[in-house]
Amino acid sequence: MGRFRDALAGPDLAAIAEVKRRSPSAGDLRPDADPAALAGAYESAGAGAVSILVDRERFGGSWDDLRAARAATRLPLLAKGFFTGEDDLRTAKEAGADAVLLLLRDLDDAGAVRLRAFADELGLDTLVEAHDAAELERAVALGADPIGVNARDLSTLRIDRARQLELVAAAPRDRVVVAESGIENRAQGAAAELAGAEAILVGSALMRAADPGAKLAGLLRRPLVKICGLTREEDVAAAAEAGADLAGFILADTPRRAPAVLAVPETMLSVAVFVGSPQPSEADLVQLYAEENGHRARDAVLYRDGQPVAEVVDLPWLGEDESHWRRAAGRPGRIVLAGGLGPENVRAAIDAARPWAVDAARSLETAPGIKDRDRIRAFVEAVRA
Repeated sequence: MGRFRDALAGPDLAAIAEVKRRSPSAGDLRPDADPAALAGAYESAGAGAVSILVDRERFGGSWDDLRAARAATRLPLLAKGFFTGEDDLRTAKEAGADAVLLLLRDLDDAGAVRLRAFADELGLDTLVEAHDAAELERAVALGADPIGVNARDLSTLRIDRARQLELVAAAPRDRVVVAESGIENRAQGAAAELAGAEAILVGSALMRAADPGAKLAGLLRRPLVKICGLTREEDVAAAAEAGADLAGFILADTPRRAPAVLAVPETMLSVAVFVGSPQPSEADLVQLYAEENGHRARDAVLYRDGQPVAEVVDLPWLGEDESHWRRAAGRPGRIVLAGGLGPENVRAAIDAARPWAVDAARSLETAPGIKDRDRIRAFVEAVRA
């Protein structure tokens, strides 16, 4: 394994940021793109690697784009094109690539084995890309690592995020999995992360942005923000407008019980909150509290499709003493920090605990289940500060 694969294999969600002048589905994105400037901006924004489209006919790219990026960044570079022969890989290596994309749609197993072996001789990693369950099965059988799972059907050019997440979740956990295409915001990146992706590949969303580096930084920014105890559509809208990432709907018997899991925009993931045992819901995630002696346990587990993906640590607010938040810092895995958080103290809690997400409910209310729009905005702004 080379440095491209290693750059994606860390404990946090990594990003492969792409330089793409145009696309067959969207047309021109950034025809005058400066690969060197973009590569530098991506590195500053926290990218794990940079992808360069070198196909001229469909994407307006070139090998010179790869050479320019190589001169501007120390990050691993992925040469992305429609490669079917050794000459393509040799050119990629000479232009400064650390890895090449191999599309199983265009290669039979023998061809994939041949190109992966030649890439290994050259010191190149390969990102083997699958678009459906059959291709994913082939990638696994071929020993591919990393494996890319593309949300875009290359025949119809349509995006199917739900299918992508199913494939990501089905991939072996001993492989680095990259969710490719269709990711435009933090919630979509988090959905891929929670399904099991170690990295996301983002192109069009960055190239459309006025500031691609800032857009990338925003996609990777943690902690995420969860607004819980939502009961009204207008409060969901206020949370989304403020920039929250997760919308929590309490379906247990409390004064903040929601009528249902309400619809959320694509910039948010919905979370159904239960005590004791979960019930069927349309939520993206389930937050489950155990029931102890007829009362709700303090901590909870966040589940995706029945699999635990994070721990919700609900710590009581102890005034100005921040030491209790530090107890959450050493816990393994993803931590959602909750308990007495509001605009006034959430920054201190983040600095102490370094959570994956923060969760607020009662501190943002004017009455049980009724949110204060200004308090929501202030909470999100404090988290992002």
